[in-house]
Amino acid sequence: MARMTLDELRAFRDAKRQDLARRDVEGKDIQIVVGMGTCGIAAGAKLTFDALVESIQKRGLENKVLVRQTGCMGLCYVEPTVEVIAPGMPTVIYGKMTKDAADELVQKHLVEGKLLDNHIFDRPAADIVKK
Repeated sequence: MARMTLDELRAFRDAKRQDLARRDVEGKDIQIVVGMGTCGIAAGAKLTFDALVESIQKRGLENKVLVRQTGCMGLCYVEPTVEVIAPGMPTVIYGKMTKDAADELVQKHLVEGKLLDNHIFDRPAADIVKK
């Protein structure tokens, strides 16, 4: 392994600090949970996870949104699955979430406060969803 210069070490340290800050839960009231069991990973959950993180950063929401992973959510037939927990909105599990749909999820659900009806596979009963 080649030796790193001091500037390279500083850049590496700063990149790792940013990675750690993304994992910090303090002050983040919105959670996105990506199902990363073997079925989810095989269906492209890692690509979806990365696309969600990128979309959140693009919109400057990284200080408000925590993106994390979990094991299988039990909805293997619609993997990749993504659960969104946001104040003022029902908790929803979206299925068949591709990396292309990740940007739509961030824009519509998190920014505009609207559900993505074409990807919902689990949500609360209609009587508790505010219109």
